[in-house]
Amino acid sequence: MPTNSLLIRNIHTLVLMDAENQVLRGGYIYAENGAIRRVGSGAARLPKADRVIDGRHCIALPGLVNTHHHLYQTLTRAYAPAADAKLFDWLRTLYPIWARLDEECVEVAALAGMAELLLSGCTTTSDHHYLFPRGRCNLIDAQIAAARRIGMRFHPTRGSMSVGRSQGGLPPDSVVQSEERILQDCERLIGKYHNAAPGSMLRLALAPCSPFSVSPELMRSSADLARRHGVRLHTHLAETRDEDAYCLSRFGKRPLDLLEDVGWLCGDTWLAHGIYFNRGEVKRLGRAGVGIAHCPTSNMRLGSGFAPVAALRRAGCPVGLGVDGSASNDSSHMLAEARQALLLQRVRYGAGALAVGEALRMATVEGARCLGRDDIGSLEPGKRADVAMFDLRGAGYSGAGDPVSALLLCAPAQVDTLVVEGRVVVEGGSLETISLESILRRHRRLAARLHSEPRPHAPDDRCVTMER
Repeated sequence: MPTNSLLIRNIHTLVLMDAENQVLRGGYIYAENGAIRRVGSGAARLPKADRVIDGRHCIALPGLVNTHHHLYQTLTRAYAPAADAKLFDWLRTLYPIWARLDEECVEVAALAGMAELLLSGCTTTSDHHYLFPRGRCNLIDAQIAAARRIGMRFHPTRGSMSVGRSQGGLPPDSVVQSEERILQDCERLIGKYHNAAPGSMLRLALAPCSPFSVSPELMRSSADLARRHGVRLHTHLAETRDEDAYCLSRFGKRPLDLLEDVGWLCGDTWLAHGIYFNRGEVKRLGRAGVGIAHCPTSNMRLGSGFAPVAALRRAGCPVGLGVDGSASNDSSHMLAEARQALLLQRVRYGAGALAVGEALRMATVEGARCLGRDDIGSLEPGKRADVAMFDLRGAGYSGAGDPVSALLLCAPAQVDTLVVEGRVVVEGGSLETISLESILRRHRRLAARLHSEPRPHAPDDRCVTMER
């Protein structure tokens, strides 16, 4: 019997998300050393394994993939002064609070946000951390430490802001960095952490924040650096009409034209939001193979609009889902995000605009494509053993005729069992890797302090990078 082997058998409904969209009854998954070796159904003779899970009451599908987040924002959920603001006003209100972040805040915020994601069936998350208060240089390192501790597959993106308010940007100068400092730290993080191997638990990307907080020169330099090291690129784009107006006023061009000018209109790029693209721009994005992280709840919460998902997918863009920041979504529940995406498209375009299966593909296969991965997103031999299992006996599913449809049409549930890289990280609805109660106590304490106590910072962006 191989070591590090896992068998999930008697699965009530097994959703493979393969090219044929197969759904198996009475299915099984067998994995060794984090990789799936066999899937199937029926009375086949099954291999012995170190760990056996009975799935007779569960629907199982690939672990969900979150393509856009700001984990630090779990510390500022439902912040009352920003509760009814649109994006630019929301940012101006929260920037002074976020300027008090330190490494402890970021690590605990990441643990809380990742716990919420895992409990919703998400096994892989990206994060876009772009805010570095003066003297705070190890914030990405803190997030990585959290991901390793909790056992989540992680795609941190080294975000950046270099154009503060004094230079015509939106953020205060206290949270921006020099472009030299940004690029040095990007190179440090890639060299220290990025792992491009199949099955990798950690891959880096570079992510200048937005057209209203970075210069075109930093966008070009980031693209050059990313391509030298073989990492992907990520940014916010076309999120609001205010962004359109800013780009036209400052650069004399629309956001997508700016993106193309700086060398980002390529298949190694994925963009958050993508609401205000016109028809010609959608075609250009599709031809280039640019990915889109659709964030329906955040877009609705801020009154920003919503992405033309069907048109982008038809054009050839992989469209994944993102919960976005927990101060604009106020939640990190990936199953809820897939449901929101489904309903939002139907409100605008009718009941046939997006099928349940298509929304689930966005949450799995297409999300994986946005992150440049072909080893996750479906349950097939050779893929990684990332599996989300939901118990169909819950009150919210009672009476449901089709378990697959129930995942999104019924109330979003918490996961019963979650497997990441062949390791059980949630069992019986409880996290197995950390003490969630103690993390949440620290999280609440830090959130209260962040809201009420200004904290001192170094006078400039000099810092000493610490080994963790």
